[in-house]
Amino acid sequence: MRLGIYGGTFSPPHSGHVNAARSFAESMKLDKLLIIPTFIPPHKEFSEEASCEERLEMCKLAFRDIPVAEVSDIEIKRGGKSYTYETLEELSKSGDDLYFLIGTDMLLSFDRWKNPERILDLCTLCYVRRESDRELDGEIAAKISEYREKFGREPQKIDHTVTEISSSEIRRLLTNDADCASVLPSDVLGYIKKRGLYK
Repeated sequence: MRLGIYGGTFSPPHSGHVNAARSFAESMKLDKLLIIPTFIPPHKEFSEEASCEERLEMCKLAFRDIPVAEVSDIEIKRGGKSYTYETLEELSKSGDDLYFLIGTDMLLSFDRWKNPERILDLCTLCYVRRESDRELDGEIAAKISEYREKFGREPQKIDHTVTEISSSEIRRLLTNDADCASVLPSDVLGYIKKRGLYK
């Protein structure tokens, strides 16, 4: 089976996440796509403005229209910092072919992750552009060339329509009571309002 993995804080999951997941599933012809909210992300500062359970529920609402998508609490159950190589090692026991999706920011820092070589042994690394800034093209190309030389592997680009929004921007908009209907799935926005999140 072709199993995709898409992890993140997802606080909150927005239209950019959903579009990337859909493109990933279609491009790689995935049989199943696991959406995995992190417990504690190791690569960035994280403020617990929504609980693990709330982020999990928002993911279920956000990705439910993608037929092959399934939300997993594997990293939340494990606790501690959510290291990708540990998640992949656990999922690899199934014998499935694993495909792991990251964004541009994570692609550029991938060599500083914990056990990047092990990650590349366990999966096919894929990436999506999170921005349309052409100035990053050279930096991305240089990193991919570096990974090819260092690890003998080349991340696969997933083509999709970029939605230039981030969860941190959306949290800021929500705090200021700005309209987020264009960047949040309607069910997610309804859930946020009902729970009074990000105030």
